[in-house]
Amino acid sequence: MDTVNPENNPKKPVINWASLRENRAKYESMKWAGLPPIEKNFYKESPRTASMSQEEVELWRKENNNITCDDLKEGEKRCIPNPVCKFEDAFEHYPDIMANIRKVGFQKPTPIQSQAWPIILQGIDLIGIAQTGTGKTLAYLMPGFIHLTSQPISKDERGGPGMLVLAPTRELALQVEAECSKYAYKEIKSICVYGGGDRKGQIDMVTKGVDIVIATPGRLNDLQMNNFINLKSITYLVLDEADRMLDMGFEPQIMKILIDVRPDRQTVMTSATWPDGVRRLAKSYLKNPMIVYVGTLDLAAVNTVQQKVIVIPEAEKRAYMHSFIKSMKPKDKVIIFVGKKADDLASDFGIQGIPVQSLHGNREQCDREQALDDFKKGKVRILVATDLASRGLDVHDVTHVFNFDFPRNIEEYVHRVGRTGRAGRTGEAVTLVTGNSWKFASELIDILERANQVVPDELIAMAERYKQSQMRKEMEKDIQRPWRKPSK
Repeated sequence: MDTVNPENNPKKPVINWASLRENRAKYESMKWAGLPPIEKNFYKESPRTASMSQEEVELWRKENNNITCDDLKEGEKRCIPNPVCKFEDAFEHYPDIMANIRKVGFQKPTPIQSQAWPIILQGIDLIGIAQTGTGKTLAYLMPGFIHLTSQPISKDERGGPGMLVLAPTRELALQVEAECSKYAYKEIKSICVYGGGDRKGQIDMVTKGVDIVIATPGRLNDLQMNNFINLKSITYLVLDEADRMLDMGFEPQIMKILIDVRPDRQTVMTSATWPDGVRRLAKSYLKNPMIVYVGTLDLAAVNTVQQKVIVIPEAEKRAYMHSFIKSMKPKDKVIIFVGKKADDLASDFGIQGIPVQSLHGNREQCDREQALDDFKKGKVRILVATDLASRGLDVHDVTHVFNFDFPRNIEEYVHRVGRTGRAGRTGEAVTLVTGNSWKFASELIDILERANQVVPDELIAMAERYKQSQMRKEMEKDIQRPWRKPSK
């Protein structure tokens, strides 16, 4: 029998966690030592805003899509600022911004902008929960411009970009950059960094010096790991459509990116929904934030859209869709959402001589941009798209959404519906539901009822059948595994 020699089997070293934590704290303080100071508070409350009584504020919030606010700071709570009812109330000391707003012709701030601007301009971290198409982009961009141009150090001393916007898709990132350019302020330079784009060109632009980087997490992580971009200079960070970024599995890349962004930055997070994953992200990366949500934290589709649900056999879907297309008026514009095979449906239209474009992940970026441009300009009035287009696609005159295939989850249904009924217009969403999607029937009924829409009897029957099916499965499991039954 072999004897074990203690010399050949040394004891495992004991990990000194206290020493590791101490060294980490030292490393962190060394990493951020010598960085220039940040200014965050640029808000001067107007006399009109300051004079609002608590009753007036509560009534205004209720009448503006039932806005609810909360302070998530632990301990003593801060006072939530009164909303700004006019652009001047937020920006009267910034004439260049006011000139841009007048040029575009906006009449008044959207609800999320009215409540978000006083919070962000005070330098407080913010979580903004609102439906798509409610003005979230300008809610964080306008204060971001002011933050950038009001820092105590110059651009050259900063040593890199001052503002970073992380977005889930290249379409949304490009749209945010278009908004940056549209409201150009004091020669601020912005760049859009995304996978599928010209990597060398993006690197050249970043290294020449920019103020705002709008990026998808994958490509930014690539440039960061290869030392093409300095993120230590970021003092204003936006996590746009956070729920979508988590759905797409970007959390690891976000974590790697934020390691190099200074911890005393200001952070704004936007989301259309408020699931557990987004709450966890907010707790990790925001400091003592306030939360503003428009409407309800429950899932709800926009109230400017008439939702029509058709329960139909799979084999009849194409005929129904073609009948719908024939019934469109000359100026109608529709996005047809499919699960896969967008090109298959698009070519079907092409054979019939109907102008159409398609948008999906397998198309080259230049083709995707051309498809969007054709649709926006009205060269085609039908866009066949996968869920790539369900968020961040901002085309104001979409009159209809047609869900040829039901989406993979109920949140995506809400985002698809939100592509119409935008910017004060009304819209219509038609959704085909087959037996394959019966597990979503109950949640879909809840959404329709909350929006005061017609619930088809067939959908109610489908939900009931699914419920009965699940109960039968549970009973069969219990029969097969009797040891799981509780003893009497």
